[in-house]
Amino acid sequence: MKTDALVVFDDRRARGWEPFAATRPVAFLRFGAWRLAERAQAALDRPLVAVLAGDGLAGLKEPGMPPVRGYGDPPSEGRRIFLSSRAVPEPLDPDGLPEAAALTMGGRLVGWVLPDGQSPPAESLGGGTGDRDGEPGVGTSGPDDPLPFPGQGPTVEIEGEVLDWPWSLMARNADRLAEDLAEDPEFSRGSDPPDEAVVLGSHPVSTGADVEIEPGVIFDVRDGPVRLQDGVRVCAFTRVTGPALIGVGSTLLGGDVGRVTVGRNCKIRGEVADSVIGDFVNKAHDGHLGHAVVGRWVNLGAGTTNSDLKNSYGSVRVETGSGTVDTGHVKVGSFLGDHVKTGIGTLLPTGAVVGAGANVFGGGMAPGYTPPFTWRGPEGSAPYDLDRFLTVARRVMARRQETLSEGEARVLRRVWTEAQGG
Repeated sequence: MKTDALVVFDDRRARGWEPFAATRPVAFLRFGAWRLAERAQAALDRPLVAVLAGDGLAGLKEPGMPPVRGYGDPPSEGRRIFLSSRAVPEPLDPDGLPEAAALTMGGRLVGWVLPDGQSPPAESLGGGTGDRDGEPGVGTSGPDDPLPFPGQGPTVEIEGEVLDWPWSLMARNADRLAEDLAEDPEFSRGSDPPDEAVVLGSHPVSTGADVEIEPGVIFDVRDGPVRLQDGVRVCAFTRVTGPALIGVGSTLLGGDVGRVTVGRNCKIRGEVADSVIGDFVNKAHDGHLGHAVVGRWVNLGAGTTNSDLKNSYGSVRVETGSGTVDTGHVKVGSFLGDHVKTGIGTLLPTGAVVGAGANVFGGGMAPGYTPPFTWRGPEGSAPYDLDRFLTVARRVMARRQETLSEGEARVLRRVWTEAQGG
């Protein structure tokens, strides 16, 4: 009994993952070595045919991913697995699943197996308000988990974990990354570092093609492996502590970088730890970035530093646009949306959230929450002019031989309009 395809969807809670879900599906965020959708695809060993999210993201494209669809437009052909983007499954054989079933993790509903022609209602996936109380025996335990619906089949419990908040990516990333690098043969292929590099510990350091490692680099792999993907450059006087994955074409310019996932074509310098960093991030200067999740096309000015520990050593509370949430973690840094920029000397408080397209400058301590597309300086804040933002974004992307797609521009315009109350 063969399951033909995989559909990953952002449920209601995923849609509230500020500041990231406004500009891209949570399914596209990295966790460990893989994007969440890629992780589900590898665990279930089925082709990913669709990513479902809010209508405001429909049509968005990203390399290696199918175009985003709205909740009302799921693929209906063949037997499919629908899985929440927040669900991180352990490897399993879908052929052993029933023809139709509700899938749970830890008793919580995370998706379905459905036969040809049947798809979940948009409300069940995350598109409506609905009755969030669930049904007996189905296992929905959170008000923002997917909703059960009539005819969804028997309940089947599968192994894995459910990520409830953006800081779950940061808190669990190092452990997940260590497992990924140890278990996947893709990351063990390649060359060893040159003899001039100092290697401390017994875990592997593996390098892809065209990797450049200057003399004076230290790899500390006592607690986990290090993988340098194709085209990575590591400059002298850099210490890389595993587990760490440095993405294609990225450059480490010096400093202490450890327990991190770094995306492609980034420039990283300074003290960077326990963080998940998206593609095309420019942190080319000194400054501390710790226990953070950083979106794409973020530029951190010289000396930008985030706090990741309260003076009281108490649990960190994160302020969002819809309220304040106690993370339950003592070490929590910052959450920076796509296209965020900071000026020199910017200080980000513990648990800071900076919305997509915001520009924070002028030195001193930034507030705990900065709405999207805010131009915030020492004299206060104002909306960031949309045309000016788009001009700068296109200019920045052209420097990396990239272009702002029409789909991306449309999403950014929508987020800007919503930020202005439109």
